[in-house]
Amino acid sequence: AEQTRVAAALGRGATSTEVQVASLVSQTRSDLLDSRAIADAPPSATPMRRISRKLQALHQLLIEPIADLLPRDPEAQVVFIPQGQLYLVPFATLQAADGSFLIERHTLRTAPAIQILALTHARQSQRSRVETPLIVGNPAMPSVGEPPQPLGSLPYAEQEAQAIAQILDTQAITGHQASEPAIAQRMASAQIIHLATHGLLDDVAGLGVPGALALAPTAQSDGLLTANEILGLSLPNADLVVLSACDTGRGKITGDGVIGLSRSFISAGASSVVVSLWAVPDDSTAALMTAFYQNLRQNPNRAQALRRAMLTTMQQYPSSRDWGAFTLIGEAE
Repeated sequence: AEQTRVAAALGRGATSTEVQVASLVSQTRSDLLDSRAIADAPPSATPMRRISRKLQALHQLLIEPIADLLPRDPEAQVVFIPQGQLYLVPFATLQAADGSFLIERHTLRTAPAIQILALTHARQSQRSRVETPLIVGNPAMPSVGEPPQPLGSLPYAEQEAQAIAQILDTQAITGHQASEPAIAQRMASAQIIHLATHGLLDDVAGLGVPGALALAPTAQSDGLLTANEILGLSLPNADLVVLSACDTGRGKITGDGVIGLSRSFISAGASSVVVSLWAVPDDSTAALMTAFYQNLRQNPNRAQALRRAMLTTMQQYPSSRDWGAFTLIGEAE
């Protein structure tokens, strides 16, 4: 049967509700990122209860008013088209009064606008199904800041890339092999692009488009693939781009949506992008991403695969900080 799709446009205008939501989002993100307070804390611990109360408040404000419109089939897709600060809402983690998460009841994805959904759908329908994966993990890290200091190595990201490459029957690209020029060149022909590395929020190039991905530097490149550089790429085959890095979904919030890495990849030709909304822990992210690709091998629907990966990961890592950061933007299949 054809799946139900419900598009919910949220947050038009600076209403008192939107101000309240923005405050709750900011507080919730702050609590989720307080790793010292919630590390290894059981769900009944005080920090987790505080986070749950805020997630329930967001659910009450954003979901309960449209609950009657949402499909009862958990495999049916709900498409959120947020506005302003609502781009930063972790919809999967919103909790009903009974404590259940929204992702337990619905398959979710987001889009910057209805027009973007139409664009990505048209791209997807025109593409072949030849699988050409590009899997990158833990490149030799570039240096950033003043004075320049190398970014830290990500051993879990390398393990993640190796596991995913095995699932997709390809070779992971790691270390010095994962140079910025080499990866940018290979992106042009890849159908699946998975980048497990550091993500930076800064406008590195000073061109007004924030965000960069860390790759191995060379004599000719600084190792920072910026959102502005991605805008200049052509990705005619990219069905799926997964940015398994910190804060890849964030960027400058404007009336047109979030300008950043996700917007740049869609503008360059990607049909769908999976991004994170906060700095994600290495170990739980590796588990979630491995489950995501295992699910994709069984079912090509990316939204359903991500949902099932979250449900699996939360069994081992119950904190929503560990499994709830990622969101699918664009097409599901």
